Amino acid sequence: MSNYIDLHMHSLYSDDGEFTPTSLVEQCEAAGVSIMAIADHNWVKAIDEAKAVAATKGIRYIPAIEIDCVYKGINLHVLGYGIDYSNPAFNQLGQDIMDQELKLSLKKIDMTNDYFGVELSKEQLDAISPNGVYVGEAFAEALLNDPRYDNLEALKPYRAGGARSDNPYVNFYWDFYSQGKPIYTEVIFPSMEETIKLINDNGGVAVLAHPGNNLKGQFEVFDEMVAKGMQGVEAFSSYHSVETNHYFYNKAKEYDLLYTCGSDFHGKTKPAIFLGENGCDIDPKDIEEKLKAYHLI
Repeated sequence: MSNYIDLHMHSLYSDDGEFTPTSLVEQCEAAGVSIMAIADHNWVKAIDEAKAVAATKGIRYIPAIEIDCVYKGINLHVLGYGIDYSNPAFNQLGQDIMDQELKLSLKKIDMTNDYFGVELSKEQLDAISPNGVYVGEAFAEALLNDPRYDNLEALKPYRAGGARSDNPYVNFYWDFYSQGKPIYTEVIFPSMEETIKLINDNGGVAVLAHPGNNLKGQFEVFDEMVAKGMQGVEAFSSYHSVETNHYFYNKAKEYDLLYTCGSDFHGKTKPAIFLGENGCDIDPKDIEEKLKAYHLI
């Protein structure tokens, strides 16, 4: 279901994003999205450009970031809305994480080649990710587009008609490169508590992103997070089932939290995800009123 609020999308400043901030605003306008937020991974580089373009189109724009962090060993994404993004601490966080990822990227080439019995080169990955950070989606793109591996059995689920072909690149990442999977490489992220404090200290509201993904099989941990200061939840996400959407929507109502909706649109890495489509089946005006109550619009 599409609606006029989409508070979670990524620009090319995210390692797995495709479009410029201006292009995202224009695509939001075409999709009927009139309240938007670009929430790049650990960077706020897109905000000035997007905010300026949104103002010319009558789109209400909320400054945002999506921060990688950890709680009790669980890798999480926490969205910060309404932040004072002029604080250099946000982009410094992005640089710290990028420095770690650059060091791990060459290791991931070796691990990928060993695991699948392939021979990907640094040049192939650089053609996809010129900044030298190779995420799991980049390995998927390289492998799926290399004719040497057209018949590689492990890739069949990600090709057209396969069980994981709806969003093949990101599904490949989740299956092989995410936490607990065989080609996972650990980046040291800040704690959830530090992340909430950073967001709050800069005037923002801390919201747990797509909890159905990160808390799969352990939804009860969310109650602890609220006790630790989490102020909101992305109840409606393109990744969630209807049941999951309503579980976290009801939790937000129970604790009187901010509840949001987001597509998590990236472009080519998630081709089955579209702007404004986030499974929200409540009146979006309810979310708009919540955003007003938190002084975000």
